[in-house]
Amino acid sequence: MKRLFTHIGILAGIVPAGVLRKEGSAMDEVATLSGAWLLADDGHIAAFGDATTPAPQADEVIDCAGGMLMPAYCDSHTHIVYAGCRDGEFLDKINGLSYEEIAARGGGILNSADLLHQTSEEELFRQSLERVDEMVAQGSGAIEIKSGYGLNPVDELKMLRVIDRIKAVSPALIRSTFLGAHAVGRGYTHDDYVAAVCRMMPDAARYADFVDIFCEEGFFTVDDAARVLEAGLRAGLRPKIHANQLAVSGGVQVGAKYGALSVDHLEKSGAAEIAALHDTATMPTFLPGSAFFLRIPDGPAKEYIDAGLGIALASDYNPGSSPAGDMRWIWALGCIRMRLTPNQAFNAVTLNSAYAMGVSDQCGSITVGKRANLILTHPGWNLTKIPYLHHTPYIRQVYLQGKPIR
Repeated sequence: MKRLFTHIGILAGIVPAGVLRKEGSAMDEVATLSGAWLLADDGHIAAFGDATTPAPQADEVIDCAGGMLMPAYCDSHTHIVYAGCRDGEFLDKINGLSYEEIAARGGGILNSADLLHQTSEEELFRQSLERVDEMVAQGSGAIEIKSGYGLNPVDELKMLRVIDRIKAVSPALIRSTFLGAHAVGRGYTHDDYVAAVCRMMPDAARYADFVDIFCEEGFFTVDDAARVLEAGLRAGLRPKIHANQLAVSGGVQVGAKYGALSVDHLEKSGAAEIAALHDTATMPTFLPGSAFFLRIPDGPAKEYIDAGLGIALASDYNPGSSPAGDMRWIWALGCIRMRLTPNQAFNAVTLNSAYAMGVSDQCGSITVGKRANLILTHPGWNLTKIPYLHHTPYIRQVYLQGKPIR
């Protein structure tokens, strides 16, 4: 099926083949065409051009009427397979309890683990797929989903099977991460649980693409992270890591040491972490939705870019600290709170976030051969207006693999 998009006001996010991420000053560069057309064939971008290049024939022609056409968002960090709701903890936060205090009372991650244990796999799949569909409607075309609310072998595998089912039915490109080391499971000592997570690795690797650990004060240490990431590598899982959300943990350095695809959170980071990431393949990933919800300072994303690194932005969609998966809002937070330019934040929620989940060879930009995962806006929108008017409806249609999402 060939679909031809014509009368595109702005075709935004054009990237040459082979460019898998942007770093440093390139973060502020977004290539565009005005008065453009784009051909999608068999779910992929086949060609594009402007008025100087004749448009090819197609089975269907879509008149964009001057709207902007841009790549769909890529969200490289979510926890959207969970059960129920933690709105009670929302009240706890309003009443002044910290993230750490809620966790110490048995809330937080352990509360989600209890709810998930009581929920059937079928119901868990139904609830989670609703969230994926919500994110797709908001423009996300690639989504990484973590386990981590099971905290025992049976329930962690239940989560990974649910993610695997979502992979099979969603039009979005889904990647799966084994986050058994999200918190210490009930009934385990700390050391026993780390050992149990390492033993889970071969079974988890049947479903997961990556391994992750919450290397954070009060949760898991750098030594724990080394054990878990090594076990994951032996099972064929590439590392990712939660690091430096609540305190300087050393997680960035251990992530870089083990070749992590991304190090995520980074609210508490600076020159030492920037130095550790230079000349690595690791993508620093900031989660401004979580910082916003927890009322904590954002990480120094501009400092990373000024030092020549790239950054990604992701939603951290989860029931406790970032209960939203709209990447347009993450783009806006990147501009409003982190003082990124609209272009820098755009690259962070598209190409670089695709890189942070290992799929920037397949999506995240307007590049011939990549998936035709596209957002078509109403006329009059551009890359500054979208994060500026951050709650005004702007999407005319989302297309994944070249097909309209209803």
